[in-house]
Amino acid sequence: MSDDTPRGPMIPIVLTIAGFDPSGGAGLQADLKTFHQFGVYGMSVVTVLTVQNTERVSSVDPLDPGYVRQQLDSLMEDLPPRAAKTGALGTAGIIETVAEWARGAPCPLVVDPVMVSTHGVPLMDENARRTLRRELLPSAYLVTPNLYEAAVLSGMKVDDLASMEQAARKIAETGCQAVWLTGGHLTGQAADILYFEGEIHTLTSRRIDTKHTHGTGCTSSAALTAELAKGTSLVEAVGRAKRFISRAIETAPGLGHGHGPVNHHVPLDELDEPR
Repeated sequence: MSDDTPRGPMIPIVLTIAGFDPSGGAGLQADLKTFHQFGVYGMSVVTVLTVQNTERVSSVDPLDPGYVRQQLDSLMEDLPPRAAKTGALGTAGIIETVAEWARGAPCPLVVDPVMVSTHGVPLMDENARRTLRRELLPSAYLVTPNLYEAAVLSGMKVDDLASMEQAARKIAETGCQAVWLTGGHLTGQAADILYFEGEIHTLTSRRIDTKHTHGTGCTSSAALTAELAKGTSLVEAVGRAKRFISRAIETAPGLGHGHGPVNHHVPLDELDEPR
């Protein structure tokens, strides 16, 4: 087939810049599964290698920042994405490298500020956290912290809806355009806050009592990124991602002996059905 052969509509390309999880429940594996489910073409840049399963994380090994940059440059030459997201970045050096790329990135960037694994293992030291806030967040279209990450980024206690709203506003002061603060660890109803264009949107869902929540942050932010690549508005994209992760947790396959993965095979037509 020659290069002049007519082609059909191009599938949206989406990039994840994240860590490697051999168990497949989180990191770039979860992102790629989610991208595929949402009908976009997923690419990945590896930042951190881990040894883990559903019960424990045994090793965390960040890659050389120069190697991360080589991966980014190679993809940009040939396959520029319509949207990109970050996951575990590991070190200040990697964060600085990704931030330098992000300042000239050709697409909106979603930053999932992964700091601690589901198992409670730190994935980022204090210097890396400061670098993330100072160097990367100003280039983000959207930041998607959980309660713990929001507390670190805002410098305040975050444990209810009022403090979530305040933290989201403070995080937005770093220069990012929007903040989706997930409240899955709140007591009572599972409520999230989206702060965008000066307005607060509250999203609620039924709390699901389960230990199978490995990769929830990765999966929800990947779903959102895929929707942005398809041209969905931010508010609608967050709503669809919220419904997707709720169903993914509700229908988790129950794999492993510890914190098992969510269900990355949720049919998209279920996201439009009232529940």
